Amino acid sequence: MDQIMAAAAEAFAESGYEAVSTNAIAARAGISPGSLYQFFANKDDIARALAERYTRSLSEVHAAAFDGTDLAALPLDELIAAITGPLVEFNLAHRGFKALFARPDLPPSLTAAAAPLHAALLGRVAALVSSRAPGLPPDVVERTATVAVQLVRAMMPLIVAADEPQRDALVGELRAVLHGYLEPVLR
Repeated sequence: MDQIMAAAAEAFAESGYEAVSTNAIAARAGISPGSLYQFFANKDDIARALAERYTRSLSEVHAAAFDGTDLAALPLDELIAAITGPLVEFNLAHRGFKALFARPDLPPSLTAAAAPLHAALLGRVAALVSSRAPGLPPDVVERTATVAVQLVRAMMPLIVAADEPQRDALVGELRAVLHGYLEPVLR
């Protein structure tokens, strides 16, 4: 089953979810389509299992990024690097992640798999914003967290697709954008 999921992740990352068939996944995994169907009924089942795996892994990344240090005490640039670094590494290690979750036609089952994780991330970012700027009204805290998370989500496909020198520059640009957005809010 791991072999099938690894093959699916690679295929989704290379060609996009819609362009990949179960036959292509089976061929990439080095198994027959019949063997694939012993574990998964269709491509959506594979995607759902992969989404669950990504969700668990990303939850661990979030915990490591947010729980290891007193982030509220860090200078803003260090704070941004401490959070974005593990997220970039996760996306580089799991290139099929964006192929599944960045789809405009995300099926309800994948949306449901990602919703608790997304809500937890927003909650963590909102708590961090609130701790750094305790006088902010709750609606401003929530909006700031939402915009910061969306900025990271928007840049991630560019970062993952870039080669090494360009990738580093794009990560720097993401961090500069986040700093420019957050600095006036968190004063």
